[in-house]
Amino acid sequence: MSINTPLLIVILYIIVLYGISWYSTKLTGKGVTGFFLANRGLPTIIIAVMISGMAIGGASTVGVSESSYTRGLAAGMYNAAWAAGALAVGVIGARRFRNMNIATIPELFGRFYSNGGRFIGVLGQLVIMSTILALQYVASGAVLTALLPEYFTFNTGMIVTAVVFVGICLIGGYWAAGLSNFINVIVIYLGLCIGCVAVVSSLGGLGAMSEALPEPHWFSFVEGIGLVTVIGWFIVMITQAIGVQASIQISFAAKDGNTARKGFILGACLILPIGFIAALIGMGADVKYPGLERAAMALPKIMMDQNPIVSGITLAGLWAADVSTAVGLLLGTSTMLMQDIVKPWLKPHWTPDQELFRSRLMVLLVALCTFIMALQVRSILGTIMIGLSLTTAYTLILMATLFFPSFCRRSSAFWCLIVGLGSILIWQLFPSVRVLPHVIYAAWPAVLITFFVVAAVDKNKSPIPENWARDHIEKGTEA
Repeated sequence: MSINTPLLIVILYIIVLYGISWYSTKLTGKGVTGFFLANRGLPTIIIAVMISGMAIGGASTVGVSESSYTRGLAAGMYNAAWAAGALAVGVIGARRFRNMNIATIPELFGRFYSNGGRFIGVLGQLVIMSTILALQYVASGAVLTALLPEYFTFNTGMIVTAVVFVGICLIGGYWAAGLSNFINVIVIYLGLCIGCVAVVSSLGGLGAMSEALPEPHWFSFVEGIGLVTVIGWFIVMITQAIGVQASIQISFAAKDGNTARKGFILGACLILPIGFIAALIGMGADVKYPGLERAAMALPKIMMDQNPIVSGITLAGLWAADVSTAVGLLLGTSTMLMQDIVKPWLKPHWTPDQELFRSRLMVLLVALCTFIMALQVRSILGTIMIGLSLTTAYTLILMATLFFPSFCRRSSAFWCLIVGLGSILIWQLFPSVRVLPHVIYAAWPAVLITFFVVAAVDKNKSPIPENWARDHIEKGTEA
């Protein structure tokens, strides 16, 4: 069979995605709400594939296999932590977030806290989501380079991926992202399951793999990573699921609050298994190719030893994972630029068509900036965990707004965000302060102390209406 079979599979997959994107234009309305929030009409299944598609990206597949190449099955706990985050949103937040009838997290900060809090909130979210988005280019470059080395270099692989997911977003907006992720999640599961079975079988089964791996911790759910780090992952991922714009925006776009809640719970179930499947493939790569110079190539490299159809489907699934995450992040970041920077600053009187055109310009701007960032990235999981730790202050303010409004002050968002961002910056710039095993263990105490100090010192209460949380959740009225 021709060696170009994987190329044909990828081309067919791209054609399907673009066809879906063009179809979605029939569903997408004009203006920001239509383009960035799908007219607030996404059903349960699309909510589920949007959150699972965003979770199962380069970090959850190529990144996990990169980590499992040296640390074993415990790397898959990254996805278990992500699933816990999606479940937490579904149980305690998705319905409430949908019923707020807002477009961005900083918009909420502007209503109930201060313009300074909104501005800092936008900057922090842009850093977080741009970092994660940049990682999708890196993972996709690794996939396409291994899949078709005669056609792609690492950088050209990133460029092709950018063209695909930027095109999806430009054509159909949030509806295109949701419908394409329905296909992406199917391709991801099909590809990785087929690939895992093929790799394990080619190495003689799990027993033979266990004997070939040098340390007993390879099949442990904790030992290869360490309990403290795994707990840190769960804290980070639950925190970011509640505090990242791209995640919460999915609930903003749901048909109603109950749809949002059910979609996130179903999405958690879809997220959970993929990490362990990717980890097994990465462990198989360590058996067959010990000592790879770039561990991120572990999963793609071993797949190229399989049957061309198997390798093509598997690597298309890996590539789908990058695309599925990128579309949600790209649209989420662009939504904030439009809603929290461009429109408040210019105070325009645009027609819906003009607003739609400028929304697409925001997508192009974000895509260009994050591609430049991607050229500087090396470690996938290491980079993403630092970026996600920035969400601590956002999560605290959102939860306090919903459940403890009496403690909220006008300056709460501003100071918690400043301290949260500052603690991450200090951690990165001054390694001598790293006495804790992970930055998240420093970030949470810092923002909690700040929140209660502000509550005690600042007498200017946040204008959250009395009983707002209860009445708002029950009635779904606008804040």
